[in-house]
Amino acid sequence: MIDGFVHLRKSMRTVMVVLGTLFALTACNVDTSSSFSGPKIDAGKPVPVALLIPKGYENSASLADSLEKAALMAVADLQNVTIDLRVYDTAGSAAVAAQVAQKAVDEGAQIILGPLYQESANAVGLAVADEGVNVLSFSNNTSIAGGNLFLLGQTFENTAKRLVEFAAAQGKRRAVIVYPSNTEGEIAKIALENAAEKTELTIVQTQGFQFIREAVANTVPLVRAAVEIEEADLVILTSTTAGALGLLVQMLPEAGVDPQKVQYAGLARWDIPAQTLELPGVQDGWFAVPDRDLFTNFSERYEEQYETKPHQLASLAYDGVAAVGALVASGNSNALTGEALTQSAGFEGVNGIFRFLKNGTNERGLSIAQVVDKQVVIIDPAPKTFGFSGF
Repeated sequence: MIDGFVHLRKSMRTVMVVLGTLFALTACNVDTSSSFSGPKIDAGKPVPVALLIPKGYENSASLADSLEKAALMAVADLQNVTIDLRVYDTAGSAAVAAQVAQKAVDEGAQIILGPLYQESANAVGLAVADEGVNVLSFSNNTSIAGGNLFLLGQTFENTAKRLVEFAAAQGKRRAVIVYPSNTEGEIAKIALENAAEKTELTIVQTQGFQFIREAVANTVPLVRAAVEIEEADLVILTSTTAGALGLLVQMLPEAGVDPQKVQYAGLARWDIPAQTLELPGVQDGWFAVPDRDLFTNFSERYEEQYETKPHQLASLAYDGVAAVGALVASGNSNALTGEALTQSAGFEGVNGIFRFLKNGTNERGLSIAQVVDKQVVIIDPAPKTFGFSGF
């Protein structure tokens, strides 16, 4: 899907919604006066919002429950705005997701939150495109974004940009990327390469590997050789803790890629699960994280209300509902159009600031964290507005 609409500049107006005493999500300087794409709404009445989650899919039932609870929490936090949240089960199926999306629109939904998986999100976007209904998916796959489909998930491109720009600012000039040879790994590698092109950091070598222990072990001496021959001062690992991260941060230092001489950095979170922080190879390493204070406030409130911790992705559902609420608070009938969603000032959510782009992807303000003595220390805080350099 291609976003072929032209952005028209209009006068800016400030819209703010208070979302409780602990934290808020606001739409700043939002222009909702001009049509872009999306249904007309009556902001004086409850606004029907569909939440599409894989409730009936065993592998994601717990996550779906967490997404639903976070969304309901956001609805309850809204003031002077009424959201009629309607939950639909995708069963983890793209075909089912498309069917329930059409049903939701037929029943009056004026914007859709979810689904979670990229195939389902793509199917939903296509299913309701002719209806002029926008979709805020929890996916982070930029290949499906565009037209009426926007992403709430944190993208590789966004994380890579933040991490690479920080590394370059710290004087790092020659990097080796280590990545799994699969679709996710390739996307991550390309994101890092593209980000580096706009900085003084050069990607001097990339090393892929198959995700089996023997292949990872065989890759380690190749990475060491690349670091030595290319005189690299930065090694960027794209693997998650569920992938090869644990093996790499153990084997690479043992093979002579000394973290005291070569900076390690990760495109994925190194603090999930917390046990990862115990690994010797991640000590002093860098990775990007959302605003921790805001998420901690959200997590504590969620746990107090539901007596369980939220899934890490649950905050996306909260942000989605609250963004809709902030836009509806303008009272404008065009509040849920693509033009309103993509205002450059963006929103402040429980993961920090974020904004939707015209191509359906997003930008999020991220912090740079470092592992120090097995603890996460924020060494470069997340920005509070999109007025900072690089955005």
